[in-house]
Formats: sequence, structure tokens, C-alpha cells
Amino acid sequence: MPPGAFSGTQAQGAREVNTASLCRIGQETVQDIVFRTMEIFQLLRNMQLPNGVTYHTATYQDRLAKLQEHLRQLSILFRKLRLVYDKCNENCAGLDPVPIEQLIPYVEEDGSKHDDRGAASQLRFASEERREIMEVNKVDILSNQNEIKDKLCTVNNNLTSLQL
Repeated sequence: MPPGAFSGTQAQGAREVNTASLCRIGQETVQDIVFRTMEIFQLLRNMQLPNGVTYHTATYQDRLAKLQEHLRQLSILFRKLRLVYDKCNENCAGLDPVPIEQLIPYVEEDGSKHDDRGAASQLRFASEERREIMEVNKVDILSNQNEIKDKLCTVNNNLTSLQL
């Protein structure tokens, strides 16, 4: 496949993909580049040095062909990565960069203390109001009990005087 046809197809496919997918494709491309580079170093390590002595010509030619193929594929992968990079930059061109500090969620100290104070003061106010109502009810109950005792005493006295 000619390199020009590959890049045109890739650019056309990249238009249809969102930025997150492009980033994933870029990540996979980088992994492929690293893998191919490791294979190239492995081939170079196993190749005989070009010191003029050539034996096992077939093996040497085979390894040289593999090396050239890996280099060609590596070149294609770098072009693909460049296309993905350019497309991602194009998609993100209108976005304003956000400072890292704004991406970290945290509670503002002034706001949280104020909110806590407000909730605490409401709770304190409700508790005081409840205590006052309980005291008033207790006083009412005691006064009602005293009134009932007084009335019972009066009724008792009246009954006693009638019996006499």
C-alpha cells in the first residue's frame, strides 16, 4: 500500500472519530512504535557486524530485509501518530486550557465554615426553642396539677362538712 493512500484514508477516518477515540488510537500507535523499536534493536543486536567477513549470507539478507521492513513500518506509524496529533490539536484548538488547581475539587474554608455556622446556629436555636417549650409545658402541667389538688381539697372539704 503506498504511503500517500494510507495517510489520506487515515485523515478521512480521523474526521469521523471523537477526540477521546483519537487519543486512544494515538496511545495504541505509540505502543506499536515502542514494540517495533524493540524489535529493531533485537534484530540489530543479532546481526553480524559489517566487517567484511560475510558468512551465512542468506541469514544476513533475511535479517536485513526484516530490519528494512520494520523501519518502513516504523516510519508509517510515526506518520499516523503525527496525523492523530494534528487532528487532536485541531479538535481542541477552541478550548481554553484550565489551570490544574481548578480541576481539584475542594471545599472553600470560608464558605464551609459559614454554612456550618448557619446549620449549627439553626440547630442551637431549635434546641433552645424546644427547651423553652418543654419548660412552659412543665410549668403548665405543675400549675394544672396544683389547681387540681386545690379543687380536690375543696371538694374533699365540702364532702367532709356535708357529712358532719
